Amino acid sequence: MKVAIVHEWLDSYAGSERVVEQLIAEWPEADLFAVCDFMPESERGFLRGKKVTTTFIQRLPLARKHFRKYLGLMPVAIEQLDLSGYDLVLSSSHAVAKGVLTGPGQLHVSYVHSPMRYAWDLQHQYLREAGMETGLKGLYTRHLLHRMRMWDRASALNPDVVVANSSYIGERIRKAWRRESVVVHPPVDVGRFALREAKEEFYLVASRMVPYKRIELIAEAFRRMPGRRLVVVGDGPNAPQVRAAAAGAANVELRGRVGTAELVTLTQTARACVFAAEEDFGIATVEAQACGTPVIAFGKGGARDIVQPGRTGVFFDEQTSDAIIAAVEAFEGLSIDPAECRTNAERFSHAAFRAAMRRVVDEAV
Repeated sequence: MKVAIVHEWLDSYAGSERVVEQLIAEWPEADLFAVCDFMPESERGFLRGKKVTTTFIQRLPLARKHFRKYLGLMPVAIEQLDLSGYDLVLSSSHAVAKGVLTGPGQLHVSYVHSPMRYAWDLQHQYLREAGMETGLKGLYTRHLLHRMRMWDRASALNPDVVVANSSYIGERIRKAWRRESVVVHPPVDVGRFALREAKEEFYLVASRMVPYKRIELIAEAFRRMPGRRLVVVGDGPNAPQVRAAAAGAANVELRGRVGTAELVTLTQTARACVFAAEEDFGIATVEAQACGTPVIAFGKGGARDIVQPGRTGVFFDEQTSDAIIAAVEAFEGLSIDPAECRTNAERFSHAAFRAAMRRVVDEAV
């Protein structure tokens, strides 16, 4: 078959690009398409030298730094990609990639990271955090998101097969698009995180400090547990709130950003990693399990597909410091085998992802 891979946009090597990397590894003969391509040369290795065919967004004024501001034009742009010569189209979509046009005799499988969060259930949070709840700019943005919602649902009919990256995203797809999906978890480089069975007496939270991660709740919870040590790694706009929550707590250490090697060592040696966000999936959760490290996580979102309660970690049901404290106390009463955590993580390896995507395509064909 002649294969095309369609990605949203290329500007950094992050979670969705790791999916594209593995799609290219499984279908190395595929041609690559994107709305625009501003990926730095230093990060292009995963593309294996492929030429990227882009849309007119690539050539618009100031697109290199501000291409996201052309969101309203992206549905038109993605529909202009001519894929008529391909038998199989694989799209990697969190906004518009699934909207590519295909015809009879072509198979379109769309790997969906999420329906457009800012256009659906997270619209109000997005407007609030962007300071656009009122005023003309806010009114225009609401109108734009309304139009994007209509296009998003209509274009959700384009793929022949919809693949969700977690059961949670499958539920969001069902709610927003009224479509069923098959779950294939995203690829995680579990080989980069070696099992270490010897643990030290500290808990770890490593994350960007943004509001939805709720790191300040974890810091507050451990401030109220002076006998338990917490190491916090990361930085971001929510750092002042985290510092305030940890104020006066000698047992809470804020390390800021650290190098990759140090982060891996911390993850390997932590007694447990703590996550308080409602994630679409949660790659860091799998990385912790790959190290043989148990996970204490908010029991909604993608974490429910990863953590096995009582065997590889513990869930808490509310995003409150009280719930985190109760979960830590429950965890202290368990005996969790690091080797079982590692085995659990191997379900999400690169090889497992590629095999699952190949099965989806073969069954659809």
